[in-house]
Amino acid sequence: MKLPYELFIARRYLQSRRKSGFINLITYISILGVAIGVAALIIVLSVMNGFESEVRNRIIGFDTHIRVRPFFNKGMDDFQSVIPVLKNIKHVVGVSPYILDKGMIRNSSASSGIFIRGADLSTLDDVSDLRKNIVYGDLELGMVAQAQGDSLPGIVVGKYIADDLLLDVGTKVFLFSMAGVTNIFHPPPVKAFIVTGFFETGFYEYDNTYVYISLESAQDLFRMPGKISGLEVRLDDLYKATEVKEEIKDKLGFPFYVRTWFEMRQNLFSWMQLEKWAMFIILCLIILVAAFNIISTLIMVVMEKTREIGILKSMGADRRGITRIFLYEAAFVGIAGTVLGFIVGFSLCWAQLKYKLISLPGDVYFITSLPIQMEFTDFLFIGTASFLICLISAVYPARRAAKLDPVKAIRYE
Repeated sequence: MKLPYELFIARRYLQSRRKSGFINLITYISILGVAIGVAALIIVLSVMNGFESEVRNRIIGFDTHIRVRPFFNKGMDDFQSVIPVLKNIKHVVGVSPYILDKGMIRNSSASSGIFIRGADLSTLDDVSDLRKNIVYGDLELGMVAQAQGDSLPGIVVGKYIADDLLLDVGTKVFLFSMAGVTNIFHPPPVKAFIVTGFFETGFYEYDNTYVYISLESAQDLFRMPGKISGLEVRLDDLYKATEVKEEIKDKLGFPFYVRTWFEMRQNLFSWMQLEKWAMFIILCLIILVAAFNIISTLIMVVMEKTREIGILKSMGADRRGITRIFLYEAAFVGIAGTVLGFIVGFSLCWAQLKYKLISLPGDVYFITSLPIQMEFTDFLFIGTASFLICLISAVYPARRAAKLDPVKAIRYE
């Protein structure tokens, strides 16, 4: 199969010649510039994907995919009839009742404001990864026998709460709530617990403010007999949350209020997505620098090949044909640079995934190595952007070459 003459000539122009060695050097520098830009984009976006995935998995693992509760936080007393409805919805794999409210924890010497979360231990594992986050002790929320012979309900606290209050497994603590308190003369409800374990999610917001108690203890502490705050729902695919939310709203209707994992942390996830796009745009500037090299290279090629262009036009080559010659040159630079960048970027990301070349201090971060998550869509966007930038950079030199007058080009050359 014969090559189009435009592609044949473009390839000849790119081949090294003694006369045009400097121009070819700039071409190779342009390819290297594109490759560096593409590799940088792949590495940075893969790292950002890795961090986003770690943050999302830890937040959702501690929290839930969907939360269903009544309006006005008045509590749900008919939740046993709602659970079967939720379980029959497609993609739902777990449902668990919960109670969540503010309170205070106190030991013999100090106190701290916290969020108290009542959980049903029989269904908690269906919607939460709390058990996997226990770093000391056990996830025990039932009655725990004391040395004195009496029993107290268990409580699991965040790691930083335990550090601040100097708690240990077996320490007796008191929880206070503001349920039913109407004036300063009305004492708040208080209940004693025994610390049975510490959890650590890696997020200070959770590890310094949350404690877990049993659902029954929370109902007693918050004066909610037979009631719960709402239901937590876990899905087999967290990205189906919006679709499932709409189905839940259709089936339950008023007075239930449904929120997805994205809505509960919308500011955080929106910021992470915005940051990713900002980094994509900023790092594209590296490719733009290479694009300017391409422009200068092609302009010099046009100046050097003025006579040859004139001869081609006198032999019948039209403006479109001359334009395509230089577009093919830019396309070659773009493809070569992009492919080389893909190879370098993928290799470095793979090496980090395989060998953990860059480690992170575990006592500072919630992970021990730089996270990497390569996504096909990133490669597609980066490759498309790189190729288009290189192709657009050739438009001006190509048009300039196409406008050359063949008579003047041959006469003065």
